Amino acid sequence: MQELRKQKGLTQEQLAEQLYVSRAAVSKWESGRGYPNIDSLKEISKYFEVSLDELLSNEEILTVAEEDHRQKIHNLQDVVFGLLDCSIVMFFILPFFGQKMGDMIEEVPLLSLIQIHIYVKVTYMIIVVALILCGVLTLALQNCSARVWVNNKYKISLGLSAVGILSFILSQQPYAAMLTFLFFAIKALMLMKWA
Repeated sequence: MQELRKQKGLTQEQLAEQLYVSRAAVSKWESGRGYPNIDSLKEISKYFEVSLDELLSNEEILTVAEEDHRQKIHNLQDVVFGLLDCSIVMFFILPFFGQKMGDMIEEVPLLSLIQIHIYVKVTYMIIVVALILCGVLTLALQNCSARVWVNNKYKISLGLSAVGILSFILSQQPYAAMLTFLFFAIKALMLMKWA
């Protein structure tokens, strides 16, 4: 790629602008420290009017395809985890919580739950807000490469869900516990399938 770039009289910066990538990405590709993804390879091939075979060997193309596939699975997991965690916001507006009103049990949203101890409601609020925040961060930081975040985001989501399930079961809130468990199971199955 470096030869092709030099033949056109381009700097790494200029080529990066043409391909809509960073200069660091071009530098990494030229030094062999990484490969472009499939979409970038197509753009490079089109821009320099060369085939993919001329850019990479068959083995390198397979490596790029495998990495691209892993990245797509990772992005799908981020989207599913993020959306499931964010959808817990429905606890604030839909009647998933029961409270005793005289001789009857009334279903109410979390914000309308008044017939319980304040520490229980605060615990619910902390769990729900933490799950929503985890979901928002998972969606917003999909391209984040910070090792601490990448290694722990799914563990945090599953841990918060497990704490929520346990809290809702112990305080006899079956609907909230069931929905949280359903989301937990979907996330756990997804991780097991693509582990």
